[in-house]
Amino acid sequence: MPFDPGQPSYFLAPGHHVIEDGFEPLFDPGTLEQIGVFGIPGSATIDTILDRVAEAQSKWRGMDQKSRARILHRLADDTEPGDMSTVAKYMSLETGKPYPEAIGEIANIPPIFRYYAELARHDNGRIAGSMQPGSFQFMTYEPLGVSVHIVPYNFPLILGCWTMAASLAAGNGVVLKASPAGTLCAMAFMEFFTALPDGLIACIPGGAEIGASLVESPKTHAIAFTGSVPIGRKVAQAAAAQMKPVVIEAGGNDACIVSKYANVQVAAAGVVTAGFLQSGQVCTSTERVFVHNDVHDEFVDALVERTRTLRIGHGLGTAEIGPMVSESARAKVIQLVTDAVDKGANISLGGRIPPYHKTGWYYEPTILTEVDDNMDVLHQEVFGPVVSIVRVGSFDDAIQRANASEFGLGACLFTSDLEEAFRGVNELEAGMVWVNNPLVDNDALPFGGIKKSGLGRALGPEGLNAFRRPKMAVIDPSACEADWWYPYPDDWFSDGSPGGGRKHS
Repeated sequence: MPFDPGQPSYFLAPGHHVIEDGFEPLFDPGTLEQIGVFGIPGSATIDTILDRVAEAQSKWRGMDQKSRARILHRLADDTEPGDMSTVAKYMSLETGKPYPEAIGEIANIPPIFRYYAELARHDNGRIAGSMQPGSFQFMTYEPLGVSVHIVPYNFPLILGCWTMAASLAAGNGVVLKASPAGTLCAMAFMEFFTALPDGLIACIPGGAEIGASLVESPKTHAIAFTGSVPIGRKVAQAAAAQMKPVVIEAGGNDACIVSKYANVQVAAAGVVTAGFLQSGQVCTSTERVFVHNDVHDEFVDALVERTRTLRIGHGLGTAEIGPMVSESARAKVIQLVTDAVDKGANISLGGRIPPYHKTGWYYEPTILTEVDDNMDVLHQEVFGPVVSIVRVGSFDDAIQRANASEFGLGACLFTSDLEEAFRGVNELEAGMVWVNNPLVDNDALPFGGIKKSGLGRALGPEGLNAFRRPKMAVIDPSACEADWWYPYPDDWFSDGSPGGGRKHS
């Protein structure tokens, strides 16, 4: 049946099935009006879904890579030219994301499936130099089984597709655990996945308890998770208990350095985007900005001036800054700003609920100055429209303070000095470093963090290998006894030591 936002359902290719286990309402964070529901599947329903996916996967894994690639290209074709306005509108209504950003997220999905369709065809193992004459010794890859992809609300489609495309290309079946605030767009988007064999992909809505059941189920074999550090740690522990491989992207408190050699206007424009994109609800948002004293005041003035031009409003209106996703998300931001101000920070802009947006979870883009290490805003993931400015006296000081964090997802640097650019790449403790061009990703390059920001990588060849396991194989064209097989000759024991004079690898 076609997707109905008012009907609790899950998606199992090729269609939707209503579930009776229960449901929860979904609300627009900008108007607080109900816009739909999401279902809460019970354990029996989840087992049925996983059995169906496993059955489809057993056939999918036996398909040759060229045939799998052809199907993934058809999937990309189906998602590329179609009218995605309905999916994008659902995304804006659920998450508060401005409509242009929702459309942009969807537009970047088809190339991911094309990339992995061809990458899996290009490389399926390697031949090693033989250890024995006439023996063929090599490594190949095989799929893991059924992979689970748990995604957050801020990028409810593309983050799942990053890892689902790799997993499908590797020969797995996939289950997408949609974020509650992201269910409607995920369900609607799944209708474009009809090129896949029946049952190979499923989309299940629900909260943390559904994610936990999928991670702990013996019927799943790999986990991809994007979310907070505390939940990411729990996912890693639960997966480790069953020796399941995981890819975890657990957020950050990303740093940006503005050098005395930076183009200040470009740096200010970059930080406005990197800090306030999607109301700061991006895992790689710039939250801490370390600015050289020589350009500090000029940079702050430029940042304030540019930030004043941002419009606040509903995601389906004309606005760069939409509402935050929930009351609790906004409350955390308010608490962090209050803590900073109480400890001596200045509010150069914002720092309040906009007076003309009393309904909905809006918060003004906020710039804090005179921030120091005693303030929580430098040590916690803010995940809201707040940029904290720290004055530094040298590039060395900026590097040191940027690295003084338990997070290590991304970091950016603005400079025209080539030596500083390379030092930033080599010395900043982060999984990704951007110089003069923040927040760019590339399907062919790995995405992920270090420290508490995550394990493993999405995208690139590393993202494909996360969903397949290597297998060593040795083939001798003819069967014959080797000279080292049992029983050993008596003279091998002549020196009285195990193995005699013969050494084996």
